Amino acid sequence: MATKPMRLAPLVAAFLCWTGPVAADLAVEVTNASEPVLCAEKDNITLNFTSPEVRKFRIEAAHPAYIGALREDRFQPDFTACPQDLSKETTEVRPPRRVTFYEDVETWLTGYTFTNFWRPHDIPFRVGDRIEKGLHVVQLWVRRNERAEEVLVIYPGDGYWRIRPLPPQHLGWSAYGSSFLVGPVQTEGRPIVRISEVSFDPATMTFRLAFAAGGGATIKIDKLDGERIALEIDLDRAVTGQPFAALRSMYVTETNNDVARLALREMDARGWREEPVMAFKGARAAELWAGRLVLSRHNTSAPDHFFSRFRN
Repeated sequence: MATKPMRLAPLVAAFLCWTGPVAADLAVEVTNASEPVLCAEKDNITLNFTSPEVRKFRIEAAHPAYIGALREDRFQPDFTACPQDLSKETTEVRPPRRVTFYEDVETWLTGYTFTNFWRPHDIPFRVGDRIEKGLHVVQLWVRRNERAEEVLVIYPGDGYWRIRPLPPQHLGWSAYGSSFLVGPVQTEGRPIVRISEVSFDPATMTFRLAFAAGGGATIKIDKLDGERIALEIDLDRAVTGQPFAALRSMYVTETNNDVARLALREMDARGWREEPVMAFKGARAAELWAGRLVLSRHNTSAPDHFFSRFRN
């Protein structure tokens, strides 16, 4: 489906209407470790966020600007041009183990263990006095508008997160897309964050991470509605010598990606800098938006992401 590219400035302005820079904000080093690929199921986009000062920041996911015009979603895997062993890795041989280990009227957590999943799964996940181990993935569900909605996923074994707003009414569902890492990011074949334990407080909608390298972080769901989900992140201490966060995504072409464009506000700049994600060479940024302006054949409804409020 051919679409006319949108102007980015109004989109960024829409983000700023609920965030907005303040004097306390810091600029962080954003580097691009992305590489071109042909396979749409490989995360080839990596944006690293580094600062020896930052202890607090915000990550938001919002529906893409074209969501109101979207009438048909695409979210099936696309293994075109992918290695054969990649599609085999995603095929479940036996039914997974499934456990709902917390539930109240409005909130519940569901975990899965897969027989042939490649991620580690020995990280304890705590809610109150209950601890579950051996989970590859944990989903956070909420009840809104008389419906159950999955809004957040965490992979405890390697520290990956995905978030999405409540779905638009005319679609009834929306896709996950890009993922992110919070904490001391290290590379072991790909970027990961080693976590020793995760806990969740349903009363405050807050996750607590303990990092294997020491220290930890709290991740609080500050806002959740039909437009966006926002997380407030508070690190116990600044991360030095390595990134404190990273965005992971995929890009094959302008019409086959989960993120295609970047916009960033450099400190004291008079305007926003805009670039294709693959052309980005790095910058010091106080805010960064990563998303799409035209329809993609891959996870068409997946949200844009916005990193902001970097503070110490």
